[in-house]
Amino acid sequence: MPGKHVAVLMGGWSAEREVSLRSGKACADALEASGHSVTKIDVGRDIATVLQMLKPDAALNVLHGRPGEDGTLQGILEVIGVPYSHSGVLASAVAMQKDLAKILFRAAGVPTPGGLVVSRSVAAKEHVLERPYVLKPVSEGSSVGVFIVTEAHEYPPQELTREDWAFGEMVLAEPFIPGKELTCAVMGEDALGVIEIVPTARFYDYEAKYAPGGSRHLLPAPISPIVYQEVRRMALAAHRALGCRGVSRADFRWDDSAEGTGGLVCLEVNTQPGMTETSLVPEIAVHAGISFVELVKWMVEDASLNR
Repeated sequence: MPGKHVAVLMGGWSAEREVSLRSGKACADALEASGHSVTKIDVGRDIATVLQMLKPDAALNVLHGRPGEDGTLQGILEVIGVPYSHSGVLASAVAMQKDLAKILFRAAGVPTPGGLVVSRSVAAKEHVLERPYVLKPVSEGSSVGVFIVTEAHEYPPQELTREDWAFGEMVLAEPFIPGKELTCAVMGEDALGVIEIVPTARFYDYEAKYAPGGSRHLLPAPISPIVYQEVRRMALAAHRALGCRGVSRADFRWDDSAEGTGGLVCLEVNTQPGMTETSLVPEIAVHAGISFVELVKWMVEDASLNR
């Protein structure tokens, strides 16, 4: 509804601060274009006080990582009574804790890779799985602290022992799934399109990083209709299994050497996906006929409490 006063919550202090600032600016510009009054807030530890003084009609949460994606900020918004976008306290917390999310995926019939959770000190001492495998922080955004350990790596990643390691003490080890990387956006109760992400360069060291020009997005993903629809079905099932609300994005690997959809697995659900105009979810929305302005406006109209 035009005319709302919207607080766009962005920045914060996680390792994903910079992309959150870019997401926040893009969303604020879109909301102003649709007639809303916008206050951009670089979230600090005084956010409850700031919002209580500001008294916005709604909060558009575009933080990535902690505290915006793990249920912490959602709890604050519930307590002070500011309607907000995206998922609620429990769904956010569980989605961020990748090992717990996997339990719910399996219960909902959504295949997900096996693996185990170990301390970073153990993961640095010995190979905890047969190579190739992936190591990632158990409760961080997927774009930070990720290592792909191949047969060429005689030893585990020693970066895990660094004193300035900022991604938690526990890491998730998963078998590396060969094949294609796919992602699908969910908006409300609708699974939208599927993108194939094609890296434009090989990774020679452990850490998998996102960088401008580091990948191409193929939309719609050039995969069989059966696999395409199964990705959409699984994305919505994973969204529902976690109790997500609003917009989310599910990431998949598909071993295309397997028969049918047998090689398809869900890696995780992102409850606060990137929202720059060139991010994956806005790109998928545009393909579905939903402009960036319409997408951001919908998220504000969807904002509520008790999510």
